[in-house]
Amino acid sequence: MPRPRNDSELLPAKDRMENAFWELLADREYRRITVTDIVREAGVNRNSFYYHYSGLPELADSAIMHLMQQARPAIPGPDSDPGETWRANMDEAMRDPAARQRIGRLALIAGPHSSPELVDSLRDFGRLTLVDTLQVDPERVDLKTELMLDFTVGGLLAVLRRWPELSDRIEPEDLLNEDLAMLAMGLCLSMSKADMLSSWRRIFRDDVAGAAGPSAVIDTADADTAAVRPQKGTDA
Repeated sequence: MPRPRNDSELLPAKDRMENAFWELLADREYRRITVTDIVREAGVNRNSFYYHYSGLPELADSAIMHLMQQARPAIPGPDSDPGETWRANMDEAMRDPAARQRIGRLALIAGPHSSPELVDSLRDFGRLTLVDTLQVDPERVDLKTELMLDFTVGGLLAVLRRWPELSDRIEPEDLLNEDLAMLAMGLCLSMSKADMLSSWRRIFRDDVAGAAGPSAVIDTADADTAAVRPQKGTDA
């Protein structure tokens, strides 16, 4: 008997089948899930399933793709404060129940109930989401961007593998860290079309000027560095 559902009359059949996929994956290994399990859990018939999907792998791809699209974070631009952007992303991820559910479901793909095919699907959709979010031309990705994409997606998979142990003890404040914000900013800028040099110069100019006080100004004449020099009339 399928478990009672309170959304069967509210959600479209595709949504119910994707929800069924996640609920079943939390309960058992992917290789043990069948189409019969999905239609029973979702409260639909087999004709409805095969109207939307050719088989279970296509349903899995659809479920992963939709979660990745919904989980897309805000990306700090070259003129934005990376700390504020990071804080907004982490605040939503840790405090919004829907966002935490998405992370928990994606963590299933990196967990023991998954399969190599599901991990490959998550990796591919993760790359596509980053490429689309950063407005990178997928047909003209250079080696640097390829490596940065691999590094970023690999890091996300590593975090998702650890999510079951992290989710109960991690706090939003643990993630509101300037070092993490700068790392995220660097990755985003490196993969985007942004002018890396001018972006970092602006960030460090603001930081150094704030630390040095009103008696210092920034010398940005050098193309590679931004140095602090005293104003005339002040001690060197």
